[in-house]
Amino acid sequence: MINTIAGKELKALFSSPLAWIVLTLLQLILGFGFLKRLDDFMQIQPQLLQAPNPPGVTELVVVPVYATCAIIMLFAVPLLAMRLIAEERRNQTMVLLMSAPLSMTEIVLGKFCGLLGFLLLIVGVTTLMPLALLAGGRLDFGLLASVVGGIALLAACFAAVGLYASSLTAQPISAAIIAFCLLLGMLLTGETASDGLRERGWTVPAALAQVLSPLKNFESFAKGSLDSYSIACMVLLTAVFLVLSIRRLDAARLG
Repeated sequence: MINTIAGKELKALFSSPLAWIVLTLLQLILGFGFLKRLDDFMQIQPQLLQAPNPPGVTELVVVPVYATCAIIMLFAVPLLAMRLIAEERRNQTMVLLMSAPLSMTEIVLGKFCGLLGFLLLIVGVTTLMPLALLAGGRLDFGLLASVVGGIALLAACFAAVGLYASSLTAQPISAAIIAFCLLLGMLLTGETASDGLRERGWTVPAALAQVLSPLKNFESFAKGSLDSYSIACMVLLTAVFLVLSIRRLDAARLG
């Protein structure tokens, strides 16, 4: 049933003009950034050849594209996730969904997987740009795999937060605003708290505060480091917001 709900949500996204607008704008921005950085790389290549260990095209062109993608997702995912549950409530179809022989876990995971599938499609299309460089150059596939894995985990974090925000209201626009405020609040609070606690020598609380900053955890992937703690933080953050969504819908069903 999870696959059925995920497929339904994925079809709904593809039939939504907003999703196509977001996808088009994102690819235009990333495509322009990619070509601009590639042109800059070609211009400084003679200077790079004189350096003993020069950075390659993956470090100077590919990684910044995914870093830009991460920032854009901070704004795009709340818009894509806002209708997942809020629109069901507004259209009064959530009652039918809750009355079906489905658990809240199946409903939440189905909607989450549908949105995540769309976001992974965006990541896949973005990955075609660096792969096009293979026609005339070489890529650091280890670094590429690391940054792609990191952006996929980041998309899962954002999708879980957006889904939870959508479960809090019956107005999609309100859900988008709540999701964006939650993501921005976690970004600012998590990074500030983590740095402040680390300066005081409180390493354990600082490490726990890092869970709230998915973009900071993404930085290790952009450096080609598969940091197990960063992976654990992003998986934990995703799981927490999925559980919160399930509990929210359970409370609404009982109410």
